[in-house]
Amino acid sequence: MKLCMIGTGYVGLVSGVCFSDLGNDVICVDKNIEKINLLKKGIIPIYEPGLSELAVKNYKNKRLTFSSDLKSAIKKCDIIFICVGTPTKKNGASADLTQVFNVAKEISSSINKFKIIITKSTVPVTTGDEIEKIISKKNNKKKFSVVSNPEFLREGEAIRDFTFPDRIVIGTDDKRSNKILRNLYSPLISKGAQYLSTSRRAAELIKYASNAFLATKITFINEVANLCEKTGINVEDISIGMGLDKRIGSRFLRAGPAYGGSCFPKDTKAIISTADKYKTNLSVIKSVVKSNENRSNILLKRVFGILKKKVKNKKITFLGVTFKANTDDMRDSSSLIMIPELSKKGAIIKYFDPTGYKKEFKKIKNVSYESSIKKCIEGSDLVIIHTEWNDFKSVNFKNLVKGKKPIIYDMRNIYSKTKINAQGFKYFSIGR
Repeated sequence: MKLCMIGTGYVGLVSGVCFSDLGNDVICVDKNIEKINLLKKGIIPIYEPGLSELAVKNYKNKRLTFSSDLKSAIKKCDIIFICVGTPTKKNGASADLTQVFNVAKEISSSINKFKIIITKSTVPVTTGDEIEKIISKKNNKKKFSVVSNPEFLREGEAIRDFTFPDRIVIGTDDKRSNKILRNLYSPLISKGAQYLSTSRRAAELIKYASNAFLATKITFINEVANLCEKTGINVEDISIGMGLDKRIGSRFLRAGPAYGGSCFPKDTKAIISTADKYKTNLSVIKSVVKSNENRSNILLKRVFGILKKKVKNKKITFLGVTFKANTDDMRDSSSLIMIPELSKKGAIIKYFDPTGYKKEFKKIKNVSYESSIKKCIEGSDLVIIHTEWNDFKSVNFKNLVKGKKPIIYDMRNIYSKTKINAQGFKYFSIGR
C-alpha cells in the first residue's frame, strides 16, 4: 500500500520505517527541510535502537522516501497518517492541536481520490470529529474517511512494540476503511496482535486512559516505596508479591524517579483537561499528577539527608540523565529538577549519559559533561544512578575508584546492597 506519514518525529518516523519494512511504499513528510535532507543521508534525528539500520535498509530498497512536498505526497498515497506533535499548551493543561488542525487544512486541499486519513498523534476525544469538519468544508464526505489509530510505542522499545504489538486499535464506523486497515496490519495480526475495531472517540480515549493507568502504577509503587523506607521493608518484595497477581501484573511496578518522557506527563494532564471540559472529576489521575510532580523533591530531600545537609562544594555525579534508558529524551526527566536545585545549593555536578552532552544543562552553574563513567566518578562525594542504562549495571566501583570512596545513591535499584557494601562503599537505594 502507499502510505504518507506527516511528521517525522518519534511516532511518524518509527511507524513509517516499520511500515516500509512490512513491504509498503512509504513517504515520510516534514516541513523541516534540513531534517528531511539529513534523513535522506541516513542520519536519524532521534535515538532509538535499531531504527537507523532499518531506515537505511528500506531507503536503499526504495520502499521508504523522505519529502517536504506535502501536497504531492498526499496525492500519491492512499492512506495518510497524521503524526505531528500535540504538546501541552503553554500555561495550560490541555493538548495543543494547532499542528493537527493545520495539517487537516492542508490535506483538505490535496484530496484527488478516496483517502483514509488516520490520526496517529495522541489527541483528545472528539478531535477526529473536528478533523472531519475541516476536511468536509472542501470535500464530499464520500471522498475521505477519518480514522483514529493510536500508537503504543515505548521509547527504547519502539521497533519491537510496532512489530509485536499487544493490540491494534482502529476507531471508525466506516466498513470500507476498516477492511483496508485490517489488510494493512495483517502481517502483525498473523503474529498474534489483537485487532480491536471501535468507535473513533473510543479509540482516542483508549490511548489516554492507557497512559494514565500506567502512570498511576508508577506513581503508586513510588508512594509505597516511601512507606517501605520508613518501615524497613524492601519495595522489590512488594512489587513481586503484587505482580504475581495476574489481575495486577508486574510491569510498571518498579520504584524510582518520577515518570517523564513524551507521553505520560502531557497525556495525564490532557485527559484531566478533557474531563474538566465535560464536568467530570478524574480525582485519581489528578492525585497521580500531583504526586509525580512532587517525586523529584522527595528524592532531593533524600540526597540532602545522605549528605547530612552539607551540599555546598560537594562533588556529585549523575550516571544517566534521560528520563529512562535507551532513549535520548530529556522531557520531564527528574534530572531537570534535581541538577539545577543541587547547583543552587553550591554542589559541583558532573554527568555521563550514553547519548552524550545535554544542552539543557548548558547555562547551569558548575555542571559539566564527562565522556566516560570513570572520569565522571573520579573525585566524587556522591554518585547518583539516575537512569538504568545497561552501561551502569556491571560497573565495578572498586576498580574505577582510586582513593576517596563516594557514597552511592542508586535511584533505580540496579545493584545489590550487600555487594556494594562489601566493596567498602556506603549505599542507598529506593524503598529498601
